Amino acid sequence: MVCVLWVAVVAAFLVVGMFAEVVTAFSNTLERGDAEYYKARVDKAVAKRTARASAPVEPNKPRPPAECAIPLRAYRGVGGWYVAEVALAQGWELRPTDVRKEVRLWWSAASKVA
Repeated sequence: MVCVLWVAVVAAFLVVGMFAEVVTAFSNTLERGDAEYYKARVDKAVAKRTARASAPVEPNKPRPPAECAIPLRAYRGVGGWYVAEVALAQGWELRPTDVRKEVRLWWSAASKVA
């Protein structure tokens, strides 16, 4: 009776192990697709903030925002380094931040405006 129980336990571990192998094989494909999704989100978020920050100052209106934060939900699948890479390429400077929550950016051209 005990032998049958052990055979059943070993068989269950083998089935779970094979299932885990199948999931692992497909997860690499899914991760690549997820990364592209998050890269597109970051590109869109930084481009939107760049357009706002680089907008000309209109009379009797507040200045465009010079500082912004990209929330974690936008870059979760690619990491804060990707936000920094995209932002630096568009003229942003990094601010002290906690990448577990957000990436803070400063529009460097704002300090050059008289």
